[in-house]
Amino acid sequence: MKAESNKIVSVIVVTCGKADFLKDCLDSLKAQTFSGLQLIVIDNSTDVEFTKSIRSSYPFVQIHSNPKNLFYCQALNQGINASSAGFLLCLNDDVVLDKDYIREAIKGFEHDPKVGLVSGKIMRSDKKTIDSTGLSLSLYRTAKERGYGAKDSSQFQKEEYIFGVNGAVAFYRRQMLEDIKQGDEYFDTRLRIFYEDLDIAWRGQRAGWRGFYTPRAVAFHIRGGTVRSEGGINKAYARRFLSDDLNLLLIINRYAVMRKNESLIDFLVHLPFIALFELFSWSYILFTRPKLIKKILENQIVLKNK
Repeated sequence: MKAESNKIVSVIVVTCGKADFLKDCLDSLKAQTFSGLQLIVIDNSTDVEFTKSIRSSYPFVQIHSNPKNLFYCQALNQGINASSAGFLLCLNDDVVLDKDYIREAIKGFEHDPKVGLVSGKIMRSDKKTIDSTGLSLSLYRTAKERGYGAKDSSQFQKEEYIFGVNGAVAFYRRQMLEDIKQGDEYFDTRLRIFYEDLDIAWRGQRAGWRGFYTPRAVAFHIRGGTVRSEGGINKAYARRFLSDDLNLLLIINRYAVMRKNESLIDFLVHLPFIALFELFSWSYILFTRPKLIKKILENQIVLKNK
């Protein structure tokens, strides 16, 4: 890591023990041209030998090893509480950054003091397919990945304001996270995993913060590498490759985030689109994952508590 700036960034990587992914991720952080990085790994693997290997190979990394899997939101809160910088880059372990990613991405915060979230161009591991250029809020109130699955033909080469950032490579201004904090939590731990990126973006927008996209910062994401079965890595239609328990979270978290953040007026305006999405979504579940319906009904208490 070369000396270049006195700005400090805390990088928080959450891992569940996929050694090859984590090695590539940490190697890309070690190669960053932006200096003064605080590197934090939150280890949810519960594997003592895995933790030892990280400490041995990357002695410059601050490691927090958990006795059980705390899931993504609680692990990120743990990392943020252990961090000291004014900017926080939250990463999945299946992400590799271009050597200039942080140096270029942090410039996005300089465009406006109310920029609280920054995304670069996130590519798939084939380096040809776009994974995300930031989030927009769809008419049916889900997170829509800009450019998702499209071949990169320089169609996203303009810097611009966006609604939010993909949770796999999420760059935040600490001031924004403090501003939208819920009690002692930055990320809502009730969500555990999925839709936490939309929740943060939506809460930020409601509080007057903005997202920003810069194509000069490039990262590579093995889509689904952290949570999907091996056959589903880098494939579309994520639900096909998730366990029933993770599919359950994907469904109930959308409702929870919408209920937390949507105003009644906006909900009524978008109700026709939401209803259409519900029709297709529940039809898909009925014919492909009928057991999920029983699980969802059994978990109504979860929805009520959110």
